[in-house]
Amino acid sequence: MTMPTVDSYFVCATPRTGSSLLLGLLASTGVAGRPQAYFREPDEQLWAGRWGLTAAAGYGEFVRAALAAGRTENGVFGAKLMWGTLDHVVGRLGPVHPGLAGQDVRLLERAFGRTRFVYLRRDDVLAQAVSWSRAEQTGAWYVGGSGEIGGAEPSGREPGYDAVEIGALIERIDEHNAAWERWFASCGVRPHRVRYEDLDADPAGVTREILGFLGLDLPPGRAIVAGHRRQADELNAAWIERYRRESARS
Repeated sequence: MTMPTVDSYFVCATPRTGSSLLLGLLASTGVAGRPQAYFREPDEQLWAGRWGLTAAAGYGEFVRAALAAGRTENGVFGAKLMWGTLDHVVGRLGPVHPGLAGQDVRLLERAFGRTRFVYLRRDDVLAQAVSWSRAEQTGAWYVGGSGEIGGAEPSGREPGYDAVEIGALIERIDEHNAAWERWFASCGVRPHRVRYEDLDADPAGVTREILGFLGLDLPPGRAIVAGHRRQADELNAAWIERYRRESARS
């Protein structure tokens, strides 16, 4: 067996870029960890409960539990980070490793070992914002899954078109994409870049490319399998067309 040249990787993204789909595809390889959104702040207590951590557990213990849960047998760990989550993680790691406070990449490497980054973004920001608006309203963030905590329990609320919300989400997506780019540049990080549109068109091919970036080989006979199903439908298309039409008139 080839020894991995990476210990951990993070899928860096914004909501509704196919990140859950990608995590499931990577997990299906059996060699790229069991990536999840382990560090999303609102879900920390849920993960801690799943892992049997007490309320007295420190952040270092939480990270060690995440590593144990998210590694495959070859020792590789994977996780997802949204823009706001990154600040939370490095902020919590600072007191654990005080000598590295303020040095984001060195902090991450101290906690997670040899670390690489995959940057997932979507060219069609309007479609992304429409998907985000609908998910916020319905509470259904994905269909299918592979062990996630939260995000698949529909609220029962019928989604309604909201141009103001969609416009605000477009601005937020642009801000978060710009923030990721600034962080990569300031830290000297060269991420492997993935377009949602390519992931949607060829999920297995994109997954193989990421394995190559991580220095991992797909085991012989192993199939790359999607554990999530597509959510966008005619309603998304109608909202996109309506927003474009209304924007053109304004």
